[in-house]
Amino acid sequence: MKETLRLAPEILERYRKLDTTCVSDANDKLGLPACGLYHIRPAVPGRSCCGQAFTVHYVPCGTVKGTVGDFLDDVEAGQVVVIDNGGRDYCTVWGDIMSLDANLKGIAGTIIDGVCRDLPAIERIGYPIYAKGAYMVTGKDRVYVDAVECPVSVSGLQVNPGDLMMADDSGAVRIPLERALEVLEIAEGIARTEAEIEALVTKGTPLKEARRMTGYHQLQTHKEA
Repeated sequence: MKETLRLAPEILERYRKLDTTCVSDANDKLGLPACGLYHIRPAVPGRSCCGQAFTVHYVPCGTVKGTVGDFLDDVEAGQVVVIDNGGRDYCTVWGDIMSLDANLKGIAGTIIDGVCRDLPAIERIGYPIYAKGAYMVTGKDRVYVDAVECPVSVSGLQVNPGDLMMADDSGAVRIPLERALEVLEIAEGIARTEAEIEALVTKGTPLKEARRMTGYHQLQTHKEA
């Protein structure tokens, strides 16, 4: 398995202070392809996750059956499990036992191009999981893991091992590993500007004027070099 570059802890900590909207806006500001994972929503609202991707690829079962969750033993604390189940909504690839194990291991969260199950138990465990819905039918003997730590697809976007993943109640985003620091610096600037606007409005400044004063309308606009 190819060694993945690890981001410095302080970079990850700075990202954890941001939300996905600022990161998405920074992506637009830099003129990068879309980073949002379309239709990926929190299974249980009110949580967030941030970490580097551990990627997992599923395929339908044929005459030979494979395993569905044994890869968890290879995931490191702080990583985000990113599962490509091809958007399948007729069977799940994640539930309560995997959530418990991941939570105990300190795994940051899970993002699924597909569905999960056992939402009441996941809520009790407090594990952050993001998917395209919930369904009770098991993936066992229907799909299996054919590869890990390889390029995968989520909502049509490629996710590579080590890419930075963030998710909150607004959805999930992917930041290419090689652009992580650049996106971070722009996103922090956007967050500061939005906080300044909020402070001005709170003090009675008209919104239109507060936006003009802070250059709000150019925050997300990409300018060609």
